[in-house]
Amino acid sequence: MMAKKKTAYVCQECGYNATKWLGKCPGCGEWNTLVEERLQPERQGGLGLGLSTGSSPIAIDEVTTEDMPRFHTGSMELDRVLGGGVIPGSMVLVVGDPGVGKSSLTLKVCANVAKKQGKVLYVTGEESTRQVRMRADRLDAIEKDLLVLSETNLEMIAKQVLEVNPELLVIDSIQTVFKPEIQSAPGSVSQVRESAVELLRIAKLNSIAVFVVGHVTKDGVLAGPRVLEHIVDTVLYFEGERNAQFRVLRAVKNRFGSTNEIGLFEMRGEGLVDVPDASKLFLSDSPTNVPGSVIIPTVEGTRPLLVEVQALVSQTPYMPPRRTADFVDVKRIQLLLAVLEKRVGMLLGNCDVYVKVAGGIKIDEPAIDLALTIALASSFRNNTIMNETVIFGEVGLAGEVRAVTQVESRVREAVKMGFKHIILPKKNLTNLSTDKLVRFYGVENVREALEIAFR
Repeated sequence: MMAKKKTAYVCQECGYNATKWLGKCPGCGEWNTLVEERLQPERQGGLGLGLSTGSSPIAIDEVTTEDMPRFHTGSMELDRVLGGGVIPGSMVLVVGDPGVGKSSLTLKVCANVAKKQGKVLYVTGEESTRQVRMRADRLDAIEKDLLVLSETNLEMIAKQVLEVNPELLVIDSIQTVFKPEIQSAPGSVSQVRESAVELLRIAKLNSIAVFVVGHVTKDGVLAGPRVLEHIVDTVLYFEGERNAQFRVLRAVKNRFGSTNEIGLFEMRGEGLVDVPDASKLFLSDSPTNVPGSVIIPTVEGTRPLLVEVQALVSQTPYMPPRRTADFVDVKRIQLLLAVLEKRVGMLLGNCDVYVKVAGGIKIDEPAIDLALTIALASSFRNNTIMNETVIFGEVGLAGEVRAVTQVESRVREAVKMGFKHIILPKKNLTNLSTDKLVRFYGVENVREALEIAFR
């Protein structure tokens, strides 16, 4: 008699295994995510997923610490996010909404690497080679050493990788790749996990840098099992609306660099283009003498950016009033509204409040509190703030203005863009060198900041 094939119900969100179908996953709490998958019998000798044939312990002081060699992608913004370039043998996961520019960016990177480093293999599971060629013509990404393979079978992909031995391997996308011996459908938890582990093994053993493109769910998180984020070395998320002009590339995990850096790109006809001087671009359409408009010097990693925040406060006959924020946490807006009402005396309880960050970049650091507060008060009073003014500082629940970090870089960026007045926490003035071209206003509380801003 033939042995009965065992099956299990696997959650497509978190990878939780259950012996029977459940409406709600006990692991992540999502509904209707358990799918029946056939279990594979264990192979003799284990899984065989090791990255080396054998190893022995070594004293930590004998481990060499020479710098890992990196090669550039041809994009300064992408190199910044990766920590200076791509490390051979590393595995990078690029995630974003459909149409945000993942395939365009990776194909352009392939052309740049093929031009300077050597052979590059671009594996597409969603398009034909002709479609890739059409996109390459539009992006001006035609290089002799850029090889294109339209394949979803992981065994065939691994065979071609070993034959070509490229400097860079791109998989677009991981949800289309499958292993024939696994019976579940492509994109399932088992397929994505096993395919990612096999690609990681190929990358480490052959010192091949691998870029893997991943899809996101309707909630904006990575589709597939969470274990995929733990397998790869770097996870890059694209932020920005599909029809927006700018894209933000942010590292949420990076074993070879910082996770605080961001890369800024502009979507044009020739694809994604680096934005080296982002402050100038963000402020190009900034209105002047408009209530509710304030310029904030924010810092992303080591990069200072000047962005405009706009607030609109209007009385409403409808209850309860609305609180809406784009690219800013709405909870932060509610907290600052409470501070204005309690500490300053502004009656905002019957007002609709709308806050928007121009340019589409998400900011969430505490240093934006004071600027948001003054923008809300400016719109409520229908008064404009002083011309050529930037504002930053953290606001506490008692209405006090607290000191922030990286003040020098914020001030330097504001001076470079021609601003003459800077409102900042008073404690940050102690270690700040004065500049004759700029006037500093140190404030201790929100009421004092409002008096200065509306002079």
